[in-house]
Amino acid sequence: MALVNVNNMLVLDNPTNFTNPFSFEITFECLQELDDDLEWRVLYVGKAADSTSDLVLDEILVGPVPVGVNKFVLQADAPDPKQLEELLGVTVVLVTCSYRDREFVRVGYYVNNEYTGYNPDEEGAKPPPNPLDLKLVTRQILADKPRVTKFAIPWGDENEKPTGADTATHANMTTMAGGEKAASGEPEPEPEPEQMEEEEEEEEEEEEPEGDEAEEEDLVADE
Repeated sequence: MALVNVNNMLVLDNPTNFTNPFSFEITFECLQELDDDLEWRVLYVGKAADSTSDLVLDEILVGPVPVGVNKFVLQADAPDPKQLEELLGVTVVLVTCSYRDREFVRVGYYVNNEYTGYNPDEEGAKPPPNPLDLKLVTRQILADKPRVTKFAIPWGDENEKPTGADTATHANMTTMAGGEKAASGEPEPEPEPEQMEEEEEEEEEEEEPEGDEAEEEDLVADE
C-alpha cells in the first residue's frame, strides 16, 4: 500500500509566456509517518524519442512530512531555449515524486508552445524569425488531461530492490508528444473534465520483480 497519495494537482498561471516559471499546486495525503523526505522533480521533455534530452527544471526535498493532507506550490523555471532542439510545438512536462530514490508517482501534461501570429497549418504562412522573440511565444498546458502513473515501491526496507518499471514509464509518457497509445497498447478513454487518468505499465515477467507492480485507478480532481 502506498503511504503517499497525490489527491489533486492544479496548473497555475496557464496559459502564460514561455519564459515564465511552471507552477503546480499539489495536494497529497500522507498515511503514515515517513523516515525520509519526499523528492519532487519537474522535467521538461526535450525530445520524445530520447530520454537523455529531458531537462530537469527543478528538484526539491519536502520534509518532514506530517501525517494527513498536505498542500504546497511547486515552481520551476522555464527551460533554457538553447538546450532545446525545437521550441515551438507540442511536448510534455512531467512532475514526479520519489521516496528514497524510488519514483512512486508521475504526472504528465501535454504542453503546446505557439508563436503569436504564426499558424504552421496556414498555407503560405511566414515562418517566425530566427532567433525567436521569446516575448511572443505562449506556453499552454493541457491542464484538464493529465496522465498519472503510480508505482509500487518498498516504503520501509532499504535493502529491497528498486522497481524496474521506471524505464518503461518514461517510454510511455514520452509517447504523449506524438499522440500515440499507451505502452499497454489498449485504447485510452476520453477523460472527464478535471479527471486524472492513470496508466498501467505492463512489464515482461523476467523484467519486473515480484511485488513491484504499477497500479491503475482514477483520481478525480477536487473543485
